[in-house]
Amino acid sequence: MAKNGDPVEYQVGERTVRVSSPDKVYFPERGITKRQVVEYYLAVADPLLRAIGERPTTLKRYVDGVTGEWFYAKRVPKGAPDWLETARIAFPSGRTADEVCPTEPAVFAWAANLGTFDFHPWPVRRPDLDHPDELRIDVDPPERAGFADAVEVAGVVREALADAGLTGYPKTSGGRGVHVLVRIRPEWDFIAVRHAVIALGREVERRIPDKATVSWWKEERGGRVFLDYNQAARDRTVASSWSVRGTPRATVSSPLTWDLLADVDPDDFDVLTVPGFLAEHGDLHAPMDEKAFGLETLLEWYERDDRDLGGAELPYPPDYPKMPGEPKRVQPSKARSDQA
Repeated sequence: MAKNGDPVEYQVGERTVRVSSPDKVYFPERGITKRQVVEYYLAVADPLLRAIGERPTTLKRYVDGVTGEWFYAKRVPKGAPDWLETARIAFPSGRTADEVCPTEPAVFAWAANLGTFDFHPWPVRRPDLDHPDELRIDVDPPERAGFADAVEVAGVVREALADAGLTGYPKTSGGRGVHVLVRIRPEWDFIAVRHAVIALGREVERRIPDKATVSWWKEERGGRVFLDYNQAARDRTVASSWSVRGTPRATVSSPLTWDLLADVDPDDFDVLTVPGFLAEHGDLHAPMDEKAFGLETLLEWYERDDRDLGGAELPYPPDYPKMPGEPKRVQPSKARSDQA
């Protein structure tokens, strides 16, 4: 017998998925194996497919388990089965890539066999790759803050969204953060969607300035929770609902209701517990697909800020080309020293 067990096969719909070394330990702290990760993804395949089906998806792979090196696979790996479907994405640089586009549950078992923990879907679907249908707000606490701080800020995100006529759905990030998702009509491009998130973040910052910030530079955040507006930029993604995260506990980014969010510990959601949670509660984000919202009010807020602040645009990530209207991409302390 092989060290990590003989290969096993899973029948997933019409597909047979072969899993090599099923007893290979992926999470040593808890003894969780590759087999358990594969079977976890089969258990949550239906709601995961609802969440990321038809979306170009980056695979975050840990081929040696959580204690090894990881990498993002933005192109379809060599040797992929011929039934795997793809979508061609365009990066900010103009280069393109054929990325995995999940269309059936077998994709998740196949990806888990390659050491995929998280699925990072684009906020677009294959029929229209330039117009997002999902607004994503990443509520990211600093190291000295925690989940409770993220929950408090997410509650204000909820209120601001409601004032803009939108309904948000929260989930744990799998770490200390919270993600809030909104289904939107695919009528706006990536730049407009990012502007909408910037406007929302600024509104939250106004309401709780001691708790939340949209400051891109860490030196300006002052220990506040960061609303990471650049996760709305093209080729920026967050781990999907139901994704296993690269934490020692094998935590999962778990969809919740607002009532549940206030009472949970994010460490309670992991590979071993989430299938039972799903069986008890169902897909708590399924109602998100019942109505798609518009960004008109958020974009009006952005235009107001652009006028009142003398420019509302904020810096892009460092690997982006210079974008129209963008302020200098240099941290303020260095800019001041250069001017001295």
